[in-house]
Amino acid sequence: MRYHRLFWIVGWLSWWISLTAQSQPLNRYAYNRGLFGTHFGLILYAPNDSLATTAKNAVYARMDSLNGVMSDYLDGSEINRLSATAGTNQWVPVSPSLFAVLQKAVSIAKASDGLFDPTVGPLAQLWRRAVRRKVFPSKADIRKAHRLVDYRLIELDSLKQAVKLKRAGMRLDVGGIGQGYAIDEGMAVLRTHGIRSALLDIGGDILVSDPPPGERGWRIQTGIGADTLKLYLKNIAITTSGADHRYLEHEGKRYSHLLDPRTGIGLRQHAWTTVIAPDGVRADALTKVFSVARIRKSKKLLKRFPGVSVWQVEQRKNKPTSWKSTGFDTYQ
Repeated sequence: MRYHRLFWIVGWLSWWISLTAQSQPLNRYAYNRGLFGTHFGLILYAPNDSLATTAKNAVYARMDSLNGVMSDYLDGSEINRLSATAGTNQWVPVSPSLFAVLQKAVSIAKASDGLFDPTVGPLAQLWRRAVRRKVFPSKADIRKAHRLVDYRLIELDSLKQAVKLKRAGMRLDVGGIGQGYAIDEGMAVLRTHGIRSALLDIGGDILVSDPPPGERGWRIQTGIGADTLKLYLKNIAITTSGADHRYLEHEGKRYSHLLDPRTGIGLRQHAWTTVIAPDGVRADALTKVFSVARIRKSKKLLKRFPGVSVWQVEQRKNKPTSWKSTGFDTYQ
């Protein structure tokens, strides 16, 4: 009986301490730094400076580790080392993080019939160079890079947590999903530190948890120019993709930095796509899927992605055409 009573007292004390911590007034903490070649913003609510700093440092450490895994800009990154084995018939053991992001990427590639493709690396490099130099790539170069793009050339072994890239010259690029994966991972770190109200933003890929104290949601504005919406979001992710900053002009036509994996060419007649989804991975990757699909096909494709809302604006003959999926307005 004495031991049972002791366990009861310890359990009660733990509950009381937890309840006391939760009832403390929460303060707002905001942090910013560079990450993945863009900005990273973190806002969290915590009862004191010590917990806020500890949580922030833990998130930063996780972000830095993921950069070393997923960045195709770093010569020694894990994903680049894996790409270097393409065509060698090797099964390459990889880290849990890289395997997880590749699994998610291949799953979305399959569900979208290849409108999203994590093997787009050769094309991405070609177009990055083209945008930087403002020189349209040759048809021969596009064909050469395009032959190396096919998500079905990735083999995944879940038991051994290993990957095989079947064609020589393949190059993985998870830039279209990696930031979404990173904010999901960052939020998971915050939860382990008891942070319930937070916002993570990597270059416009945003994930929020519970609203700030006294608010019905995190206030997020999306859109361009006069065509904007103010949204109130909680426990959800939002991403917007557009071609207003990075594009290539050629013979009077504008080509987006967003690539169509089917053609190997940057998108045209595209304004922006906003996706609200249950997690960062889907919000990030599906902005690319729906941008490539365009409005007509997106309306049919959306059925494959439950819990997702879309707002698209296209330029057609210099006139904007827009579409919002059912449920998008519920966030206003």
